[in-house]
Amino acid sequence: MANITLKQLRAFVAVARTQSFTEACAQVHLSQPALSITIKNLEEEAGGALFSRTTRAIALTPEGEEFYPVAQKMIHDYDAALDDLTQRFALNRGRVVLAAMPSFASSLLPGIISDYRSLYPNVSVTVNDVIAEDVVDMVRNGQVEVGVTFDPGRFDDLSFTPLFDDRFVAVVYPDHPLALQERVAWQALLDNDFIALQRPSSIRLLIEAKLRQLGLQVLPEFETHQLATIGRMVATGLGVSAVPSLCIQQMRESGAICRELDTPVMSRPVGILTRKRYPLSKAAVSLVDIIQGAAADLSERVKL
Repeated sequence: MANITLKQLRAFVAVARTQSFTEACAQVHLSQPALSITIKNLEEEAGGALFSRTTRAIALTPEGEEFYPVAQKMIHDYDAALDDLTQRFALNRGRVVLAAMPSFASSLLPGIISDYRSLYPNVSVTVNDVIAEDVVDMVRNGQVEVGVTFDPGRFDDLSFTPLFDDRFVAVVYPDHPLALQERVAWQALLDNDFIALQRPSSIRLLIEAKLRQLGLQVLPEFETHQLATIGRMVATGLGVSAVPSLCIQQMRESGAICRELDTPVMSRPVGILTRKRYPLSKAAVSLVDIIQGAAADLSERVKL
């Protein structure tokens, strides 16, 4: 049965349904001699007769009766699979799964997904809102096709495409003296009770490494796992902090104040992470195109 072709199956089903070679010829677009040869080849491949032929009628043999619904299902499954594939390439159907760090997922990603769904309403989008380190792991393990995160550094199996630089900003409570300044120096910020993300947060490690080069040290008064918690703690007057500018909206919603942070200016590239040697689905490629097309606007939206 391994050499049975789709053409033979369609011919068999047409003859079985119409019980007429003449009618079946019109359905499968074959001449009567060609149809007869196709059925004969199918029967030879199957190992026996599938039709009982007389001068007046044609009918299925018992074996043909058993095979008829099987052949119908095989044709249906093939047609359905081909239609599904075609629809996916046309982006009339499909699914894309991505991972994004919370600061991006909660601020800029909703607008991007809205634009995507307006173009491709029948493609479902699944978002994994996870910390930057987990974005890297999920892309590497093939759990998601696309990740949006900080530049993770060089990896042989990953590709990083920068979108914009995310600059760190100072976060203070409304009544804090630093809230009156347009720009805040790191030393002035660190002279206050500092609230930091816990290690091994990549943000915490980056801040410590950059400040160490200037002889500055981070000695947190409080530590937490979530950036949202930092915003709420600062807003209640427990201390000050520094976060990526992607979090500005989140900090403001918590009641905190954000100010430019320099001496030194500290930033980190945000971009798209994918696996090397693994092509993206058409749905994922289209989503990446929209994200990249919005890169200039994204850069503006994370400024104070």
